[in-house]
Amino acid sequence: MRKKLGFALGAGGARGVAHIGFLQAMDEEGIRPDFISGSSMGSIVGACYAKGMTPEEMRAIAGKLKAGDIIDFDLMPLTKLGLMKWTKVRRMMSKFLEDCTFDRLDIPFCCVAVDIKSGKLKTFREGGVVDAVLASSSMPTVFRPVEKDGMQLIDGSVLCRVPVRQVKHLGAEVVVAVDVLGQCAHVEKVPNVFSLIMRIYDIMDARSALEERRRCRHAGDLWLEPDMGEVSQYAVKYYEVAYEAGYQLGKENAAAIRALAGIEEGEKRPAQLPAGALQADKQTDKHKAAAGQTNTAAAGDTDKGKAAGNIAAAGKEGA
Repeated sequence: MRKKLGFALGAGGARGVAHIGFLQAMDEEGIRPDFISGSSMGSIVGACYAKGMTPEEMRAIAGKLKAGDIIDFDLMPLTKLGLMKWTKVRRMMSKFLEDCTFDRLDIPFCCVAVDIKSGKLKTFREGGVVDAVLASSSMPTVFRPVEKDGMQLIDGSVLCRVPVRQVKHLGAEVVVAVDVLGQCAHVEKVPNVFSLIMRIYDIMDARSALEERRRCRHAGDLWLEPDMGEVSQYAVKYYEVAYEAGYQLGKENAAAIRALAGIEEGEKRPAQLPAGALQADKQTDKHKAAAGQTNTAAAGDTDKGKAAGNIAAAGKEGA
């Protein structure tokens, strides 16, 4: 029996490009999720896919992305709590997501961030998508916290690297969790303070994901980790390696995902439509419906006119 399928896309920086490859493989296999959740980079990819952007489009954008498209240093990093402003990234994400709200996405989607004031995890599933995604991707000390509804929000991976429970709350009966960071690999040297900070994040990330991984597997869901070797989540130049790893992961596990979701062999769901196509179809349907109502009304008026003419003619004959 067909079950509602959820994809939980985890945090991972540049390694998160593997999510794009995974979604491309799923599209080719005709497997589309009913729900998507994301944390950090997973929220960016998940939101764009839920909006209607194809994996091919996302891959092309990743290939053209340069450091200068993201880096926007803040002149007052100590008081603003981050080295960089969101101006460039916000402009880029607004272009991709068209400042849409959650209820206008093609696929139900949610993402997570952490409020540093309360110390609690926040799940976003309504309101503006861009602000939610920026909050979910706000790496501490690197980007400013996102101010929203009295909260100061930072990267969701601080408390939830792969949002499995969140996609289940959306309605997913079974979940495929994609953790692009995987285990914390051994390193021979930590050369400087910046590397030390990044290494600390990696260790905390790996630790926080352990319990989520156990829960996911215990529940009978599928937890997947693409093999990217020692590719750093902070190095954009390896995006093709990440993409291919995600693509292979999807292809290798397509049969298992079909079995998990109760999808029959040979059954294929429609591939992802280009961004905005679903909304355009909805508008077309509205116009068709309105035209149909107009035609019906016109036909009704014509019938009424004919009836009135017949009555008048009959009256004359009787006279």
